[in-house]
Amino acid sequence: MTQQSESTSTSTTVRDADEPAALSPFAPPVPPLAEPRPLGEHRVWPRTFHDRLTAPLPGLKAMARFAREGSVRPGRESLADIPRLPFEPGPLPRVDARTVAVSWAGHASWVVRIGGLTILTDPVWSRRILGTPARITPVGVAWNALPPVDAVVISHNHYDHLDAPTLRRLPRDTPVFVPAGLGPWFRRRRFTRITELDWWEAAELDGVRLDFVPAHHWSKRSLTDTCRSLWGGWVLTDRDGQRVYFAGDTGYGHWFTRIGRRYPGIDLALLPIGAYNPRWWLSDVHCDPEEAVRAAQDLGARRMAPMHWGTFVLSAEPVLEPLTRVRAAWAKAGLNRENLWDLPVGGSRVLLGRR
Repeated sequence: MTQQSESTSTSTTVRDADEPAALSPFAPPVPPLAEPRPLGEHRVWPRTFHDRLTAPLPGLKAMARFAREGSVRPGRESLADIPRLPFEPGPLPRVDARTVAVSWAGHASWVVRIGGLTILTDPVWSRRILGTPARITPVGVAWNALPPVDAVVISHNHYDHLDAPTLRRLPRDTPVFVPAGLGPWFRRRRFTRITELDWWEAAELDGVRLDFVPAHHWSKRSLTDTCRSLWGGWVLTDRDGQRVYFAGDTGYGHWFTRIGRRYPGIDLALLPIGAYNPRWWLSDVHCDPEEAVRAAQDLGARRMAPMHWGTFVLSAEPVLEPLTRVRAAWAKAGLNRENLWDLPVGGSRVLLGRR
């Protein structure tokens, strides 16, 4: 089990169980934030990012067990709850350059309005993605209702997060911010403003800072490209210091504490709560609802908005279970109910700013 240290130039072997020591008074100081890198910089990356994995990928025995048990989808009774999934599309809120607002289009796709920009996260407006049944809730924000898109951030290359048909709808000069190694995919599709970042690196667009941060996950899009590009989340910060953390796809682990220390004062954490059963198969790469609440606390986030549930049926838990469990975990942790933004697909919320 390997992970990269906060300096991206070296790797060390560390287990999550060792992490509490980093929270002691003797913990090393948090490194300063990196200077923003030039937009569109052409860079050469390693051939593989296997050394960034925080858990080994499933081997043949695990895959044989998964095939034998067949626990890929919820039972018929659980699927009967699909009509009860929260879906309340509404108009996007009006914002100004000092207002932060988020609208959930479904799954990991958000319309983030920050610093006067409109930024899409992992945009998937398609009805169907490869290898998965069609979406069980419609897209919550109509494409023609979007304001001009100023930028796109991508967490990793899995099909439910990187959707070619959706991205084809964008002008090719739209700025895209992507993990290291994913630039060629966009260049083949004639995008012209591509910024690739490594963990803990940043770029800046019109006064909004975009930091790429680690996640407990992996990447793969074909039979031959496993871990050839990086994976991670994004911290978006405006001129007033308002911060939104988009986790992408991730399991629970030590990175949340490190991200929270390095980016204090996260106003809103967009955290995944679905696609977690069977646990023995998915725990390394997908948080369950209780772990997502712990992650929000590790981050020191003021608010949490759940995502990555109620859109595509990717695993075996009942379709409504992530919502009921995250609400129960939030209450059990004694957290303010108003700070759990459990939005319906299509829902929006506006941050009260730091004015």
